[in-house]
Amino acid sequence: MYKAPDDLFQMLADLNIEVETTSHPPLFTVEESQKLRGQIAGGHTKNLFVKDKKDRYFLLTLEETATVDLKQVHHVIGAASRVSFGKPEKLLEYLGVTPGAVTVFGAINDTEGKVSVVVDKALLEHDVINAHPLTNAATTSIRRDDLLTFLDAVGHSPAILDLSSQAAE
Repeated sequence: MYKAPDDLFQMLADLNIEVETTSHPPLFTVEESQKLRGQIAGGHTKNLFVKDKKDRYFLLTLEETATVDLKQVHHVIGAASRVSFGKPEKLLEYLGVTPGAVTVFGAINDTEGKVSVVVDKALLEHDVINAHPLTNAATTSIRRDDLLTFLDAVGHSPAILDLSSQAAE
């Protein structure tokens, strides 16, 4: 059984991590979520669930305006080949979320360590990072260091790599 947002919030509380969560209509794209700017401060995430030819899975978490060269990122993350997007069935199986709700918080559901979490170094320039709390009908704001603490606690100490280039705003 997959963890629900309430399970996530309880774990964060157990770790003494304070977060602020804002409910909103379900958001499926970065473009839709950008309509909330001004209401929710901090860095906003874009998450890519990808796999290589050896069926190694990666969750790439970046700043929402970042661009990633999917033809080259495998060199940076240590994948065995160029990456492609993981199937929705594997996304649900490993991270407990569906397309449109991909989130770094999904690491809570990957108890077998099937997914390597990679956080873009540029995202960590923000003091506060925003991500969906296992549902795309809310956004949770968490301090950068607390996000790293959470990932360590769920056994997904992230690789922090230079994945992106920032798109012009």
